[in-house]
Amino acid sequence: MAAKRGTKTSMKNMEKELLCPVCQEMYKQPLVLPCTHNVCQACAREVLGQQGYIGHGGDPSSEPTSPASTPSTRSPRLSRRTLPKPDRLDRLLKSGFGTYPGRKRGALHPQVIMFPCPACQGDVELGERGLAGLFRNLTLERVVERYRQSVSVGGAILCQLCKPPPLEATKGCTECRATFCNECFKLFHPWGTQKAQHEPTLPTLSFRPKGLMCPDHKEEVTHYCKTCQRLVCQLCRVRRTHSGHKITPVLSAYQALKDKLTKSLTYILGNQDTVQTQICELEEAVRHTEVSGQQAKEEVSQLVRGLGAVLEEKRASLLQAIEECQQERLARLSAQIQEHRSLLDGSGLVGYAQEVLKETDQPCFVQAAKQLHNRIARATEALQTFRPAASSSFRHCQLDVGREMKLLTELNFLRVPEAPVIDTQRTFAYDQIFLCWRLPPHSPPAWHYTVEFRRTDVPAQPGPTRWQRREVRGTSALLENPDTGSVYVLRVRGCNKAGYGEYSEDVHLHTPPAPVLHFFLDGRWGASRERLAISKDQRAVRSVPGLPLLLAADRLLTGCHLSVDVVLGDVAVTQGRSYWACAVDPASYLVKVGVGLESKLQESFQGAPDVISPRYDPDSGHDSGAEDATVEASPPFAFLTIGMGKILLGSGASSNAGLTGRDGPAAGCTVPLPPRLGICLDYERGRVSFLDAVSFRGLLECPLDCSGPVCPAFCFIGGGAVQLQEPVGTKPERKVTIGGFAKLD
Repeated sequence: MAAKRGTKTSMKNMEKELLCPVCQEMYKQPLVLPCTHNVCQACAREVLGQQGYIGHGGDPSSEPTSPASTPSTRSPRLSRRTLPKPDRLDRLLKSGFGTYPGRKRGALHPQVIMFPCPACQGDVELGERGLAGLFRNLTLERVVERYRQSVSVGGAILCQLCKPPPLEATKGCTECRATFCNECFKLFHPWGTQKAQHEPTLPTLSFRPKGLMCPDHKEEVTHYCKTCQRLVCQLCRVRRTHSGHKITPVLSAYQALKDKLTKSLTYILGNQDTVQTQICELEEAVRHTEVSGQQAKEEVSQLVRGLGAVLEEKRASLLQAIEECQQERLARLSAQIQEHRSLLDGSGLVGYAQEVLKETDQPCFVQAAKQLHNRIARATEALQTFRPAASSSFRHCQLDVGREMKLLTELNFLRVPEAPVIDTQRTFAYDQIFLCWRLPPHSPPAWHYTVEFRRTDVPAQPGPTRWQRREVRGTSALLENPDTGSVYVLRVRGCNKAGYGEYSEDVHLHTPPAPVLHFFLDGRWGASRERLAISKDQRAVRSVPGLPLLLAADRLLTGCHLSVDVVLGDVAVTQGRSYWACAVDPASYLVKVGVGLESKLQESFQGAPDVISPRYDPDSGHDSGAEDATVEASPPFAFLTIGMGKILLGSGASSNAGLTGRDGPAAGCTVPLPPRLGICLDYERGRVSFLDAVSFRGLLECPLDCSGPVCPAFCFIGGGAVQLQEPVGTKPERKVTIGGFAKLD
């Protein structure tokens, strides 16, 4: 009994998959739309008719014919179709829909039929042929048929050829497209006739063809086009429409899809506990949503009631102020009215004065009339200069609630901050990682941010990806002590009272391949004060050609002498690996960036010798390769030549193949100058690598004599400028002498 009840429940649940999204009834001759959703053929024609398309309802022969489509079995949808209005049809015809006089079939711009899919709510293109170009979903029809038989939907199927009352049908005939009882089947399929060879089937109200036929060529489909994801016949296969497409036999597509579906279904059935657990989690989420929603409603109601209480209190105080002002004015006006009424004849002050004037005793009159005269004088003055004692207007009690109304109108729920935007121009990795971001213009503010980062060049650990987190208040973060030669991925999100917002896009940063070397420029060796200008912080230097280059240009045809100006770093490396970066002005004429033995550099450039041409090379031919064949010992210098926005890679650059790989620059060529250059010195190996400090792509690798202290060096011929990259972290202390007193800078 329980098993039977479970079967009915599962069948009832499956019924949702067998309902047409248009009519909400069981599918009848379903068609497969290009978006892979299904819809009844009659419903599809009805939708196209409502959209105003004419003559694209498919092949009428696909409708069930007599006796399977008798009025008693026809769907009630057909009787309640609503055809488009005549004026709309005329407008659609004139605008290009359908066929009308003056419009040729097969025009240059064929009509594109769009069908509004009721399942995905999107418009799908049906092509020129409309519904006639769609396949029937025979598998879905068979599933619907089996479902009807299992749950007895619609009652028993009756014989369509019996006289009333009809008997229950026991057989069906695909060729005759009708259902029969046993007697009628024998009667309409007599022995010795062609109909006797018809094969009986189970009774049904929907007769299907034996196989899928190509809607374009009416032939059985034999192949599947993976490119178009559509079944095709032999004629479709050789047509130009599918030329170059990947086409496989139907058997291969059938087996592949069946294996995939079986595997997925097996996985789902094998993880029923997981499904049930997730259902419990979702149900708990539903309950939590209901409780949280109710709490949110109560909080909003309480806040609004609080606003209402504040407004009511303010209203009472404002009305009280108006009432007090009104009573004061009424009292003053009432007193003024009483004074004026006393001036009327025979009443009040006037009557009293008239009686006093009747007094004949002079001393007594004088005594009484003196006080009376003062009152009469004031009354006379008030009468001559009449003005109400109080204003009747209350304009000063008007309220300006425009700002408050705007605030109340804009009163809305708090929104989480939008995803921050990483400022890639200011974000970089050097001795430390500096991350900078900003919120979009219309994003709600964030109270604080969460920065997450991790290394991507380490083996993945089982389980969820682990991120390191930092909470910051501003719009920038400093990540200290990153691992050298690593790749970090970083992201950030904002948080306010409403919660956490979306993450920003991930940004990947390469850290330097070695610890960063901090140093300043020292122009005491080989530097001409007339031609070199070192900045106050000793991190930038500019070469100014001046008069010597102008005079050399005048002697260009007979010979010229140019000076080489050299600036060294104020530190020397004696062990380990070191890295530093600098930026070279693209407009520089000729600049050499590199390293060398401190003793050899001081010896070679102590006198700042003149050279015959701008091609003078102080690195003993390392980037030109002139001496590689004869000199076996490592040279004391290693320089990279830069000029006019290009980097010259001489023949000696062949050793960089191991550094840059197959994509590295070829020897004896020029490459564009990157925004920053990186120099990596390996003292123990005696090797120097030049890199693009932005992408850390290798440019050149050279040997170097490391028998003594090695220091950075920069050579200038003509105009040029070099800027050392500022360290991200705390700047090192440097002693500066001012007026004979030493102080820390």
